Amino acid sequence: MKYILGIDIGTGSTKAVALNLNYEPIDSVQHHYPLFSTMPGYSEQNPELIWEAFNQCISEMQMRMGGSPEAIGLSSAMHSLISVDEKGNALAPMMTWADARSSDIAKRILESESGMDLYQQTGTPIHAMSPLCKLIWWQENEAALFNRSYKFISIKEYIWYRLFKEFKVDHSIASCTGLFSWKTLTWDANALFLAGITEEQLSEPVSTSYQRKNEEGLVFVIGASDGCLANLGSDVNGEGLAALTIGTSGAVRISSPKPIFNTAAMTFSYILDENTFICGGPVNNGGIALQWLLKNVLGKTELSTADYTTLFENIKTTLLGSNGLIFLPYLSGERAPIWDSGSCGTFFGLRLQHNQDHLSRAVLEGICYALNEVLLILQPNTEAIGQLHVSGGFVHAKVWMEILADITGKEIVLLQTEDASAIGAAYMAVKVIGLATDYPLSSGEKERIKPNPAHHKIYQELFSIYRQLYPALKFSMQQLEGFNQESLKQ
Repeated sequence: MKYILGIDIGTGSTKAVALNLNYEPIDSVQHHYPLFSTMPGYSEQNPELIWEAFNQCISEMQMRMGGSPEAIGLSSAMHSLISVDEKGNALAPMMTWADARSSDIAKRILESESGMDLYQQTGTPIHAMSPLCKLIWWQENEAALFNRSYKFISIKEYIWYRLFKEFKVDHSIASCTGLFSWKTLTWDANALFLAGITEEQLSEPVSTSYQRKNEEGLVFVIGASDGCLANLGSDVNGEGLAALTIGTSGAVRISSPKPIFNTAAMTFSYILDENTFICGGPVNNGGIALQWLLKNVLGKTELSTADYTTLFENIKTTLLGSNGLIFLPYLSGERAPIWDSGSCGTFFGLRLQHNQDHLSRAVLEGICYALNEVLLILQPNTEAIGQLHVSGGFVHAKVWMEILADITGKEIVLLQTEDASAIGAAYMAVKVIGLATDYPLSSGEKERIKPNPAHHKIYQELFSIYRQLYPALKFSMQQLEGFNQESLKQ
């Protein structure tokens, strides 16, 4: 059978999804790898394990399908950084997007005169997630490693080099480094100077349609970032629609013919292709907040599907608005719209009548409030958003989707579960190799969840309280963060 393969190189796993030539998903494989945190704020991985998982996905899919695909499109997580030598060997563990050790550097850049100019030059928010901040941290704290590095690359560049022995980076991954000019499609001189590197220490930028054929004749399309391709795989490539992803973290994104800047909320503008930017905001706390709740509050040690199912079932019968309890879901700091690594989770309104089901529902509602806040920031930059196309690992939790519909007031369209980025990579490959003149659209019936107007009215009142909490608590959070950092030194 002829098929197209989309591969998403994620933070926790690499997943490959096969599509037939009607562009319908027909099979998938997934291989996981560990994440390491040797010190507070550190988030690292072994890129060699990711390379092995990548190859396992391809070989396993070839065995299942009885042959090779027509082409392989690549998606990968953003903001990773690897120091390599001239032969592409990693000199240290890879820093993932979640690595927060450069938080102070991000604050320093933001407070400088050039901070907002840099944001508008690159389209990348000034935050510890960005390779720009990570590079400065390396320069200031790991000088020996920094000085002996031949190049600084992402995980997709690492895999591309292993495939073809060339250092190339697609415009999409480059556009989320904080080092790349969206105007000229070249490395930005001001950002390079700040990072203390030259463009020779980075890969050569190429179009997201760049392709190569390996020795076995397999065609690889370099593709784009996971966020951009999730929009493509969610059929959000036009006006009046927004894509919303809920996995470990979350994001809200729209398509735009030009970058969208908001200096207060620092929305991102990343490149999908020559004609399209994907603009939006990421939140740190999606499924990871649920994991915290189950483990640290409800005492579940080994999480299972049954634990999540029980949680969602209990929430169904819990009073809307969690009986007056509101949760700020900043358990791992927050990105959009506050961009504060020192922010913290908060239950507000806690009283004697609250039980664990109220806490559970408040956590889900808090995640939805955070996503809604990003959605409202994006709304003025596009036609009225009528639908949210939702993908990610939690779309099967219907009660969560109902809460999301009621809080946002938008119709929820449930799409291809957690596979949107891999499917988007396959769609891009389809267009690049000429099987279609434009990106395909997903086929088949889609589940739709409409908001309850009465519920939405109640949630609007609660959301207005939610939006007041962070500004009121920001200073106290900063004081507490400073206290925690001083405690770590003792």
